[in-house]
Amino acid sequence: MLDQANYTPRLKGVYKDQVRAVLKEEFGYKNDMQIPKLDKIVLNMGIGEAVKDSKKIKSAQADLTAIAGQKAVITKARNSIAGFRVREEMPLGVKVTLRGERMYEFLDRLITIALPRVRDFRGVKGTSFDGRGNYAMGIKEHIVFPEINFDQIDEVWGMDVIICTTAKTDAEAKALLKAFNMPFNS
Repeated sequence: MLDQANYTPRLKGVYKDQVRAVLKEEFGYKNDMQIPKLDKIVLNMGIGEAVKDSKKIKSAQADLTAIAGQKAVITKARNSIAGFRVREEMPLGVKVTLRGERMYEFLDRLITIALPRVRDFRGVKGTSFDGRGNYAMGIKEHIVFPEINFDQIDEVWGMDVIICTTAKTDAEAKALLKAFNMPFNS
């Protein structure tokens, strides 16, 4: 049984012991507070089929809650769009924001377990940074996570993963994620 008081996620320990020193030397930071770190990870699933079947949103919420280890929030439409049969306040997706220990645990599972299970995986795009040090990627099938029991799902959904860092530039953020062994293809 794990002692929660003394437990530190593996990647958090790697960050403190190795990554900080590597980044400080590479970019020549004068102050330790300048060294970029992970801020939060946002997971998002857009469930377009929820317009026709409202039960799908609950199923997606349960799946995302299992993946994240934290309760997912149902997102609702802000405006009505007649062409898509969407009404205001209609549930359309689920999201969850991870910080602290859960964020490091999720990133560890994403890099070491989930991404290698993606079909025909050749690495993630190294150009998906937003200019402010945040990285966004999409996963086509949420079933690559080991928390999802393949036999009990009724639908396969894609999901967005946004990794927010305190880095000022994309180069710093890429160096931070590379130090965590993010498998970039370029």
